[in-house]
Amino acid sequence: MPYPRIESILITNDDGIDAPGLEVLEAVARELANEVWVVAPEQDQSGISHALSIHHPLRVKTRGERRFSVSGTPADCVAIGLRQLLDRPPQLLLSGINKGANLGVETLFSGTVGAAMTGLLLGVPSIALSQFFSRRDAVKWDTARALAPEVIRRLLGMQWAADVCLNVNFPDVAPHQAGPLQITRQGVGRMDGLNITQRTDMREQGYYWLNIDRHERPDFEDSETFVVTHGGVSATPLRFERTDVQVMNQLRSQMSQ
Repeated sequence: MPYPRIESILITNDDGIDAPGLEVLEAVARELANEVWVVAPEQDQSGISHALSIHHPLRVKTRGERRFSVSGTPADCVAIGLRQLLDRPPQLLLSGINKGANLGVETLFSGTVGAAMTGLLLGVPSIALSQFFSRRDAVKWDTARALAPEVIRRLLGMQWAADVCLNVNFPDVAPHQAGPLQITRQGVGRMDGLNITQRTDMREQGYYWLNIDRHERPDFEDSETFVVTHGGVSATPLRFERTDVQVMNQLRSQMSQ
């Protein structure tokens, strides 16, 4: 069935205004909407989560019609876009397409997901999108480009709560090899810890370099990691509420003893 076009979409990312994934997302958004706004970070802001720049001013540069870069975080971009640059609220916010999957606990650190969560906070239906890869020099952008329009249309045709955004991941396979869209849970993911490397610069001053340690780990069959690593497309509903109800009740019970 044909889907009606969206009036307006705001897109952003965490890889920066010149990232190839943002170019892909712009093309996807133009298939879906009459009007596409781009508000993205001036520089790569990966791993910055939902951070807001509250200790220094933000600069905005015009990069074209309805296209802007911001000297801040993805969350800053969403806030400035929605509160200053757009003349009316968009019907949808899309964040990505991230170079690399955002799976499991890594969603807590992801600037791509952080931007979508900020859109959620400000009252706009929001979807984060990421392209999984096994080789950094061979990211299958064609997969996200081919699959994203229909995936987004299908998701928009469903009903989800106003306090939820969606986290979508595309698999590291050719478009025709991709499995169907599946609604998943966050699961464990592939993040196995953080590594800190100590080095010395040319002036013999010490510095540290942080990187994420990733390994294959057992996960639920309905988790986003399992689905994506087995060639499917995952969509996970995420929300700000992270209370562990079982532990909360156990602690309350202990308090009353």
